[in-house]
Amino acid sequence: MPTLPELQAAFGHALQSGGAPEPMLGDVIQDGPISVVERLAIHRGTFIAGAVGALRLTFPAVERLVGADFFEGAATAFIEAAPPSSAWLDDYGAGFAAFLEGLAPARPLPYLADVARLEWAASRAAHAPDAPVLDPGSLATLSVEAQALLRLAAHPAVQLIALSYPAEAIWRAVLAEDEAGLGATRIVADPHWLLLQRASDGLALRRLDEAEGAFTAGLFAGRPLCELLTPDMPPGLLALLAEHLAQGRFAAPIAPRA
Repeated sequence: MPTLPELQAAFGHALQSGGAPEPMLGDVIQDGPISVVERLAIHRGTFIAGAVGALRLTFPAVERLVGADFFEGAATAFIEAAPPSSAWLDDYGAGFAAFLEGLAPARPLPYLADVARLEWAASRAAHAPDAPVLDPGSLATLSVEAQALLRLAAHPAVQLIALSYPAEAIWRAVLAEDEAGLGATRIVADPHWLLLQRASDGLALRRLDEAEGAFTAGLFAGRPLCELLTPDMPPGLLALLAEHLAQGRFAAPIAPRA
């Protein structure tokens, strides 16, 4: 007799793959008016429908851009390739943008993956846990040496993404059903960074140029300040650091490593 974990793994594999069930399931689930295969197909349909529904909630603009049928097909293919690893479906969809980028039928919409990246980042910011914000005044108590080695961490409710297309303009126009605004958006390559931050009144978005984005990415990655605050850095980046501190974009600092 297989163990419970073995049965759970076999059942999960059958739901995800849609193929013939492993023999052990046939030994445990008895045929009746509805066969084992048919029963599993019903459960698989429920599983797929639930995961597709979760993706719809996270990527509403993507669905509107491609239509419900295309979205369901793409979402189903994504689920089959990368099924959820947790029952908490708010955390599902991290790879959907990259999946769309490699999906042949989506190639006529080169901006689609960037819209998906924006929507995933917006979801991450919205569902992030509350965490203490770094008090800029606490940095004044550090020695000059400690300040130089300081590593900062992005607040969980702050997301930074690199984009190649004007995804924000497309996203806003689609969700507002602004056909004129969408038609007026120039769909051309436009590399930039976008900072998203959960605020008390919703979601705040801040566009960053290449230098600002790379600098902020370094900060959020925990690189020491002494590596980022170089003598030849553009003066605007120091002002941007001050803005990040003032706007509460950092959580508690990471202890310096020797």
